[in-house]
Formats: sequence, structure tokens, C-alpha cells
Amino acid sequence: MTRRMIVPLLIGLLGGAILISLGVWQVNRLHWKQGVLADIAARIVAAPVDLPASPDPQADRYLPVTVTGRFTGDHLDVLVSRKQIGAGVRVIEAFETQDGRRILVDRGFVTDDARADPRESGAATVEGNLHWPDETDSYTPPPDPKTGLWFARDVAAMAQALDTEPTFIVARRPTGGEIEPMPVDTSGIPNDHMNYAITWFSLAAVWLGMTAYLLWRIRQRTV
Repeated sequence: MTRRMIVPLLIGLLGGAILISLGVWQVNRLHWKQGVLADIAARIVAAPVDLPASPDPQADRYLPVTVTGRFTGDHLDVLVSRKQIGAGVRVIEAFETQDGRRILVDRGFVTDDARADPRESGAATVEGNLHWPDETDSYTPPPDPKTGLWFARDVAAMAQALDTEPTFIVARRPTGGEIEPMPVDTSGIPNDHMNYAITWFSLAAVWLGMTAYLLWRIRQRTV
């Protein structure tokens, strides 16, 4: 091996080692995330408990709860689309519990064609999961004053609009009428670590391949 090959070889090996280590780190993150998702999935389907007095958005996220009271009829609609069904809305309605609390309940989906149909309210027992969805960003438009449509679930803003506390339950069983529940699941939680790992390992292969090609060129010139 000539002196001219030593530096490119060291740089190539160092760069390859860094890229491979990043790929291994992402594989480890993948296993960690899979464990987290498994824990969340088990938590979601657990037996429901009474609604906490002061739910915590972190500690109580996905907590299964059951509440008894009545739907007040005060509601808002959030635009959503479902595969093989099409456009529709999530019905978010104020719910008054037996002890006088006003909370939010995501009752589920109705198609756009059925949006104007009467909705069954009144006394009900709701079983679902506490949730604080993070669906808004700087590009999310405000609710449309003409159609009344919202474009994302924003618990704080919805609570203010319907005069409730910022406690949000996503129903996992029917709450009456033709509203189809859209229960909480783990499908909306990103887990892209496998893609990241493949990217880093691919870059490592390209880097080492380019290093081998460069060393071959140097060797050809010195022969």
C-alpha cells in the first residue's frame, strides 16, 4: 500500500464506521419504539376506569375511561377523510357528566352527505380513551365561519368554543345514531426508524464503495 492510499483509506473507514453506527442506533431506536407502541396498544384496550378529577395530558394520555351523563347537543365538526368511504367529519360534542363537569367527546365519523342529518343526543354512557391529539401547526387554517368546519382537532380551542374543560375523550363504542366511532389506536404514531436505518446503511455502503473505487484509481496510477 502506498502512502497516497493511507489517508483516503482512513477517511473512508472512519466515515463508514460513523454511518454504520448511525444505522445501528436507528435499529436500537426501532426496537425501543416497538416496545413503546406495544405498551400504548395494551393501555388503549385495557378496562376503563372512572374519569380522573384532573386529567394530565401526559400521564393520562390513552387512559381508558367511562363516563355517564348527557350529550348537550353543542357540537362542532372536524373535517376528515376515510379510505374507501371518502370525506366526512368527526363529531365533537360537549358532554355533561353526572357530577356537572362539561367535557369534550369525539363521537366519531359521519359522511359528508349525512352531516346535516339530525344527531341523537341526550343521556348516554361513554366508553373511550383520553386523548390530546396534536394535529395543528402554523399551516392549519382557522375554522370556516361559513361551513362551521374545523380542519384539525385542537383540544384547547375546541374547549373554548364549546365552553368545556380541556378534557377530551375519543369514544371507542357507539354513542347513538349513525355516528361511527373512530377509536384511538397506534396507527397515527410515527415509527420511521427502519427507514432511517436503511438510509444510513445504504449511505455507508455507497461511502465504502466510493472509497474502494478511489483506492483502486490511486493504485492504477501508481502501477
